[in-house]
This record gives sequence, C-alpha cells and structure tokens, in this order.
Amino acid sequence: MSAAGQTATGQDLTGERADLVQTLDRHRGFLLQTVRGLDDEQASRRTTASELCLAGIIKHVTAVERQWAGFIVAGASAVGRWDDEAVLQEWLDGFRMLPGETLQGLVDGYQDTARRTDALVARLPDLDAAHPLPQAPWYEPGASWTARRVLLHIIAETAQHAGHADIIRESLDGAKTMG
Repeated sequence: MSAAGQTATGQDLTGERADLVQTLDRHRGFLLQTVRGLDDEQASRRTTASELCLAGIIKHVTAVERQWAGFIVAGASAVGRWDDEAVLQEWLDGFRMLPGETLQGLVDGYQDTARRTDALVARLPDLDAAHPLPQAPWYEPGASWTARRVLLHIIAETAQHAGHADIIRESLDGAKTMG
C-alpha cells in the first residue's frame, strides 16, 4: 500500500481490509528487500542446504498469492489437481529460475500479482464468503476457507518465505533485511 489505507491501485481501504492489505504489503516489502541490488546469477544461487534460491522464492510466493486469490474468486478449481503431473511439474519449477526468466521479470510479476490481490480485497463483497478447499492430503476433508482465512494464509506464507529469503541473502553476501 502506498499510503495509509490506500492500495497500490489507489483504492482507499478502511478497517479490516486495510489491516489485511497493509500487513501483507509489509511482508511483501521485506521479501522484495532481499533481492535488491542482485543480478540474475546471484538471485538463482543456492546458498544453504535447501534447494531454495531468492528468485525461486519470489516466483513461488507470486504463484501462491495468485493461486489463492483465484481460489477466493473461483474456489478449488483455481488451485488445480495435485495428482496432475503438469500441475506438479509447474509447482516444482516454481522454486527456481528457469532459462529465459530474469529476476526483474519475476519481481515485476510479483508486483503485478500484489496489485491484483489488493484490488480483489477492495472489491470483495464479503470477507466471510467461503469455498470448500480442494481435496489434498494436507487439508482437512470437507473444510472450507473464507476469503479472510485465505488472505491470512497468504500473509503467513509471504512472511515465512521472507524469513527464508533473509537467511539466503545473508548467506549470499552478508546483507540482512530483518535484523
């Protein structure tokens, strides 16, 4: 959010919607700080025992936010089936920078996704609107999530990965985002 209570698209939000978007935007900022000043090679470098790299984290968080925003609108069909090989391969490719991708392109895509999510939050008729979760071993069978719960999940996912990114960046060149 550019100003207090205003989304990146210039829409004014108040109350819970402003709180949700402001919190998400804060963690987006932490995440984006971890890639400032890096080139494509640095952003794709693994610096820990993990398979994660900074570009892969940006790419993953973008896909997660886009997918869950789609869930708010269309339900489980926006998530895809986890037993589909193409969906699984796309998920695995979502943790690394592929040939032809650039850090700047991934950052631009993330910022575009953020604008779209902020606009969605502004226009949602009801944060209590819910959809059943897709069938997957990690979801409680028959559970539904409200738009609010999905937004809290996106915030948690972004914050968690911003922390991962901070460790990777510190391992890369000593730079620290959050400490």
